Amino acid sequence: MSMQQHIHAKLADAVACKHLNVVNESHMHSRGEESHFKVVIVSEEFLGKRLLPRHRIVNEILKDELANHIHALSIHAYTPEEYSEKNGQTPDSPTCLGGSKFDK
Repeated sequence: MSMQQHIHAKLADAVACKHLNVVNESHMHSRGEESHFKVVIVSEEFLGKRLLPRHRIVNEILKDELANHIHALSIHAYTPEEYSEKNGQTPDSPTCLGGSKFDK
């Protein structure tokens, strides 16, 4: 199972998602690695919660992966209403500004 599939399965098991998309963005950063991901997660569990508590939920679920495998995780956590208002659009991830071990 790829890290992308693992992240998707772990989040889907822990949160009642209306929508869940895990994007492997590693190709924008470091070749050959599964280390950079974007998560779009939509759940009624986020109702009444601000951004930071939503991110904490995701970070807690993925704490082992963040400690050992994931270098960067972009989290877009919405309620169903918020996601609908955005027409399912999420911000693009920024261009990587960090160096790569391949740039040497």
